[in-house]
Amino acid sequence: MEKPEGSRPAVLLLEDGTLFLGKGFGAEATVVGEIVFNTGMVGYPESMTDPSYAGQVLCFTYPLIGNYGVPSIQERDVFGLPRYFESSGIKVSGLVVQEHCQRPSHWASVQTLSRWMSDQGVPGIEGVDTRALVSTIRERGVMMCALATGPEVANRRELKRLLEKAARYDSVDFVKKVSVKEAQTYGVAEKKVVLIDCGAKESIIRNMLGRGYAVVRMPFDSSYGDVMKHDPEGVIVSNGPGDPRLCVETVKTTARLVDSDVPVLGICLGEQVLGMSQGAETYKLKYGHRGQNKPVVDLISGRGYVTSQNHGYAVDPKTLSKTELKPWFINGDDQSVEGLVHGSKPCIAVQFHPEAAPGPYDTEFVFDKFTDMIAGRKATMVGERVRSMKT
Repeated sequence: MEKPEGSRPAVLLLEDGTLFLGKGFGAEATVVGEIVFNTGMVGYPESMTDPSYAGQVLCFTYPLIGNYGVPSIQERDVFGLPRYFESSGIKVSGLVVQEHCQRPSHWASVQTLSRWMSDQGVPGIEGVDTRALVSTIRERGVMMCALATGPEVANRRELKRLLEKAARYDSVDFVKKVSVKEAQTYGVAEKKVVLIDCGAKESIIRNMLGRGYAVVRMPFDSSYGDVMKHDPEGVIVSNGPGDPRLCVETVKTTARLVDSDVPVLGICLGEQVLGMSQGAETYKLKYGHRGQNKPVVDLISGRGYVTSQNHGYAVDPKTLSKTELKPWFINGDDQSVEGLVHGSKPCIAVQFHPEAAPGPYDTEFVFDKFTDMIAGRKATMVGERVRSMKT
């Protein structure tokens, strides 16, 4: 018989030996993953279904999670996409909270956070001093962890052995795990863009459909030829999980697209891919940027924006000098690169999430910049045809 919520013991073991005791909720299971934290106060359904979190155990710093329950996956928006989720299911490996709410109250709620997680096989631990956990991560950096709410709770030695044997987060190709396996088309508009899916959030598709474009979602390893068969007016390289250096095929395709003057927009992992396609390098942040209140500064306009972010890697600014890429945005906290613009090609990229979900929508104009690039390229092509006809 399943034990009632709050009565199951649970443990969180970090690879540096730090141990947190708590109570289990969600599924009874043992998982290993990279421990990261998110500072957002709301938006747990969107965050937990963000494919960029694949392979990670997520700690929410806000003390109460689940208070507005979980809405129905059957609820769709005007485009037929899940209204409240960023993919078809939970992508985090496990969840760490100070307290989870067992009696949510919201008109759209159809189940508790714990029931949702249990149905999808995802364990959670509550009663953890999340302030102490976050302080540990900030001081020592992200690291691997083991979360157990099952039989391994009592056997700490076995849990440690499991953690030591597990593959390192940086060594696993999570993009391959979360990308679509074949092309999928959304919308019926004549104007069309290709979305190279490295772990794309549904709201990226929403934003392009809302701007009058059909979207062809393609696997991460699609070749340049595969992409161009759809005759796209532009290409978006999406967000996604894991080390960008493993995205060899995506980098190669992006390089060909840039060389061919196809308008390209990179988002999150897509920025890192675009950077590497031009010869820049990436590095791992000590503890990443994950939350909905991350400040960035537009180096062109001088304006500041509050953004939604979820990334553990960034483009190394010291390596941009050997490319035609220039910084567009920088992070207001640590001055890391948060956006890129190409000096001569119709290519831009942002490290944050202009589609938000969750978070502020202040930077949705990035999608407008992308469509402006498409319109500019079309105008240039028409002008070239007119000039060739006159000669």
